[in-house]
Amino acid sequence: MAGLGMKQRVARLRRAYAPHENRPLDGYLKAMGTYAAVTASLAGLVKATGRPVPERPTPADVVLLGVATHKLSRLLSKDAVTSPLRAPFTRYDHPIGSGEVMEQVRDSGSPTRHAIGELLSCPFCLAVWIATGLTGGLVLAPRLTRLVATALTAVAASDFLQMGYAIAQQAAESGPHDEK
Repeated sequence: MAGLGMKQRVARLRRAYAPHENRPLDGYLKAMGTYAAVTASLAGLVKATGRPVPERPTPADVVLLGVATHKLSRLLSKDAVTSPLRAPFTRYDHPIGSGEVMEQVRDSGSPTRHAIGELLSCPFCLAVWIATGLTGGLVLAPRLTRLVATALTAVAASDFLQMGYAIAQQAAESGPHDEK
Protein backbone atom coordinates (compact mmCIF):
# COMPACT_ATOMS: atom_id res chain seq x y z
CA MET A 1 0.00 0.00 0.00
CA ALA A 2 3.09 2.22 0.22
CA GLY A 3 3.04 2.94 -3.53
CA LEU A 4 -0.61 4.00 -3.58
CA GLY A 5 -1.67 7.65 -3.66
CA MET A 6 -3.85 9.13 -0.91
CA LYS A 7 -7.05 8.95 -3.01
CA GLN A 8 -6.41 5.30 -3.80
CA ARG A 9 -5.80 4.53 -0.12
CA VAL A 10 -9.05 6.25 0.89
CA ALA A 11 -10.97 4.39 -1.85
CA ARG A 12 -9.47 1.09 -0.71
CA LEU A 13 -10.30 1.86 2.92
CA ARG A 14 -13.88 2.78 1.97
CA ARG A 15 -14.34 -0.52 0.12
CA ALA A 16 -12.89 -2.48 3.04
CA TYR A 17 -15.02 -0.61 5.56
CA ALA A 18 -18.39 -0.97 3.79
CA PRO A 19 -18.06 -3.27 0.77
CA HIS A 20 -21.82 -3.45 0.12
CA GLU A 21 -22.86 0.09 0.99
CA ASN A 22 -21.70 3.54 -0.05
CA ARG A 23 -20.71 5.30 3.16
CA PRO A 24 -19.60 8.95 2.75
CA LEU A 25 -16.35 8.71 4.71
CA ASP A 26 -14.96 11.78 2.88
CA GLY A 27 -17.99 13.79 3.99
CA TYR A 28 -17.69 12.55 7.55
CA LEU A 29 -14.02 13.59 7.61
CA LYS A 30 -15.00 17.07 6.40
CA ALA A 31 -17.74 17.30 9.04
CA MET A 32 -15.32 16.24 11.78
CA GLY A 33 -12.74 18.73 10.51
CA THR A 34 -15.33 21.50 10.51
CA TYR A 35 -16.43 20.59 14.04
CA ALA A 36 -12.81 20.61 15.21
CA ALA A 37 -12.26 24.00 13.56
CA VAL A 38 -15.41 25.47 15.14
CA THR A 39 -14.44 24.10 18.55
CA ALA A 40 -10.87 25.41 18.23
CA SER A 41 -12.23 28.80 17.13
CA LEU A 42 -14.50 28.94 20.18
CA ALA A 43 -11.60 28.04 22.46
CA GLY A 44 -9.41 30.66 20.75
CA LEU A 45 -12.12 33.28 21.12
CA VAL A 46 -12.50 32.48 24.81
CA LYS A 47 -8.74 32.78 25.28
CA ALA A 48 -8.49 35.99 23.22
CA THR A 49 -11.30 37.67 25.16
CA GLY A 50 -9.89 36.57 28.49
CA ARG A 51 -13.28 35.28 29.61
CA PRO A 52 -12.95 33.11 32.71
CA VAL A 53 -13.81 29.46 32.15
CA PRO A 54 -15.66 27.98 35.11
CA GLU A 55 -13.92 25.08 36.80
CA ARG A 56 -17.15 23.15 36.35
CA PRO A 57 -20.60 24.20 35.18
CA THR A 58 -23.34 24.36 37.77
CA PRO A 59 -25.84 21.48 37.80
CA ALA A 60 -28.56 24.02 36.91
CA ASP A 61 -26.63 25.10 33.80
CA VAL A 62 -26.10 21.48 32.77
CA VAL A 63 -29.84 20.78 33.03
CA LEU A 64 -30.75 24.05 31.30
CA LEU A 65 -28.33 23.45 28.42
CA GLY A 66 -29.31 19.79 28.21
CA VAL A 67 -33.00 20.55 27.72
CA ALA A 68 -32.23 23.49 25.41
CA THR A 69 -29.90 21.28 23.33
CA HIS A 70 -32.62 18.65 23.06
CA LYS A 71 -35.22 21.17 21.92
CA LEU A 72 -33.01 23.07 19.46
CA SER A 73 -31.71 19.84 17.91
CA ARG A 74 -35.30 18.64 17.36
CA LEU A 75 -36.38 22.03 16.01
CA LEU A 76 -33.54 22.11 13.49
CA SER A 77 -33.61 18.44 12.50
CA LYS A 78 -37.29 17.49 12.54
CA ASP A 79 -39.57 20.55 12.65
CA ALA A 80 -41.69 21.04 9.52
CA VAL A 81 -41.12 24.81 9.56
CA THR A 82 -37.32 24.41 9.44
CA SER A 83 -37.46 21.94 6.53
CA PRO A 84 -36.26 24.61 4.03
CA LEU A 85 -32.92 24.59 5.87
CA ARG A 86 -32.61 20.83 5.32
CA ALA A 87 -34.15 20.66 1.83
CA PRO A 88 -30.87 20.94 -0.13
CA PHE A 89 -29.60 17.86 1.73
CA THR A 90 -32.73 15.81 2.45
CA ARG A 91 -35.97 14.72 0.79
CA TYR A 92 -39.37 14.81 2.53
CA ASP A 93 -40.71 11.35 3.37
CA HIS A 94 -43.74 11.66 5.68
CA PRO A 95 -45.11 13.50 8.74
CA ILE A 96 -44.33 11.96 12.13
CA GLY A 97 -46.70 14.02 14.28
CA SER A 98 -46.43 17.02 16.57
CA GLY A 99 -45.28 19.24 13.69
CA GLU A 100 -42.32 17.03 12.84
CA VAL A 101 -41.38 15.35 9.57
CA MET A 102 -39.29 12.35 8.56
CA GLU A 103 -36.82 13.01 5.78
CA GLN A 104 -34.40 10.86 3.82
CA VAL A 105 -30.85 11.93 3.09
CA ARG A 106 -30.25 12.87 -0.53
CA ASP A 107 -27.65 10.54 -1.97
CA SER A 108 -26.57 12.56 -4.97
CA GLY A 109 -23.08 11.11 -5.20
CA SER A 110 -21.60 13.89 -3.09
CA PRO A 111 -20.17 12.52 0.15
CA THR A 112 -20.24 16.01 1.67
CA ARG A 113 -23.92 16.55 0.82
CA HIS A 114 -24.75 13.12 2.19
CA ALA A 115 -22.87 13.74 5.46
CA ILE A 116 -24.52 17.15 5.91
CA GLY A 117 -27.92 15.56 5.23
CA GLU A 118 -27.30 12.95 7.91
CA LEU A 119 -26.17 15.62 10.36
CA LEU A 120 -29.13 17.94 9.71
CA SER A 121 -31.79 15.22 9.87
CA CYS A 122 -30.49 13.49 13.01
CA PRO A 123 -31.29 15.22 16.31
CA PHE A 124 -28.72 13.04 18.11
CA CYS A 125 -25.96 14.02 15.67
CA LEU A 126 -26.88 17.70 15.68
CA ALA A 127 -27.02 17.81 19.49
CA VAL A 128 -23.22 17.57 19.74
CA TRP A 129 -22.83 20.72 17.65
CA ILE A 130 -25.58 22.57 19.50
CA ALA A 131 -24.26 21.63 22.94
CA THR A 132 -20.81 22.84 21.90
CA GLY A 133 -22.25 26.17 20.72
CA LEU A 134 -24.34 26.64 23.84
CA THR A 135 -21.41 25.74 26.08
CA GLY A 136 -19.22 28.26 24.26
CA GLY A 137 -22.04 30.78 24.62
CA LEU A 138 -22.20 30.10 28.34
CA VAL A 139 -18.56 31.23 28.63
CA LEU A 140 -18.65 34.10 26.08
CA ALA A 141 -22.14 35.50 26.70
CA PRO A 142 -23.61 33.76 29.75
CA ARG A 143 -26.63 36.00 30.29
CA LEU A 144 -27.76 35.84 26.66
CA THR A 145 -27.08 32.10 26.45
CA ARG A 146 -29.08 31.42 29.62
CA LEU A 147 -31.94 33.55 28.27
CA VAL A 148 -32.03 31.67 24.95
CA ALA A 149 -31.65 28.33 26.73
CA THR A 150 -34.48 29.26 29.10
CA ALA A 151 -36.79 30.00 26.17
CA LEU A 152 -35.90 26.70 24.50
CA THR A 153 -36.42 24.86 27.78
CA ALA A 154 -39.83 26.50 28.21
CA VAL A 155 -40.80 25.34 24.71
CA ALA A 156 -39.63 21.80 25.50
CA ALA A 157 -41.66 21.80 28.72
CA SER A 158 -44.66 23.09 26.79
CA ASP A 159 -44.24 20.30 24.23
CA PHE A 160 -44.36 17.66 26.96
CA LEU A 161 -47.38 19.32 28.57
CA GLN A 162 -49.17 19.45 25.19
CA MET A 163 -48.46 15.77 24.61
CA GLY A 164 -49.56 14.88 28.13
CA TYR A 165 -52.75 16.87 27.68
CA ALA A 166 -53.46 15.11 24.37
CA ILE A 167 -52.94 11.70 25.98
CA ALA A 168 -55.19 12.62 28.93
CA GLN A 169 -57.86 13.98 26.61
CA GLN A 170 -57.74 10.84 24.47
CA ALA A 171 -57.99 8.65 27.57
CA ALA A 172 -60.96 10.65 28.85
CA GLU A 173 -62.76 10.37 25.52
CA SER A 174 -62.21 6.63 25.19
CA GLY A 175 -62.50 5.77 28.90
CA PRO A 176 -65.12 3.58 30.47
CA HIS A 177 -68.70 4.64 29.84
CA ASP A 178 -71.56 4.28 32.31
CA GLU A 179 -73.82 1.44 31.23
CA LYS A 180 -77.30 1.18 32.62
